[in-house]
Amino acid sequence: MSYFAAVFAQTPHGWLGTEAVLAEAESVDDVADLMREAAVESYGDPVLLLIEENDEWFAVVRLDGEDDPRAYVSAAREDGLGGLFHQLVGDVPDGDAAGDPELLEDLGVDGKRLSDLGERALPGDALLTVAEIAGFGEQFDRLRD
Repeated sequence: MSYFAAVFAQTPHGWLGTEAVLAEAESVDDVADLMREAAVESYGDPVLLLIEENDEWFAVVRLDGEDDPRAYVSAAREDGLGGLFHQLVGDVPDGDAAGDPELLEDLGVDGKRLSDLGERALPGDALLTVAEIAGFGEQFDRLRD
């Protein structure tokens, strides 16, 4: 399984990003804990996790404070990392978009745009677009290389 995942936390001084290792994550709680660790280290809120697996699908997970994480998945999968996100987005047919496409609206990425990116762009390109609009494109690009 080939994937890229990065956590970005918004701080008073801008966005801080770090690559995320999800190999040991077995549940959504594990993912949320990883995101909370990034938030504590940076004092950031919101915290975003951007994931792309095998250049087939992408997911954006958002965590605000102690709230439960919310997610948008461009093409739901039951295998690999995709299985983790079924806990957040519910049961949907394999390959269909799922979750909350409006989770980034306050950061400038409206739901229609996110859905369109899921349908029309390669996952890495879609996430770069999301990162650029939200204001951390340079950090995302640096981590992705």
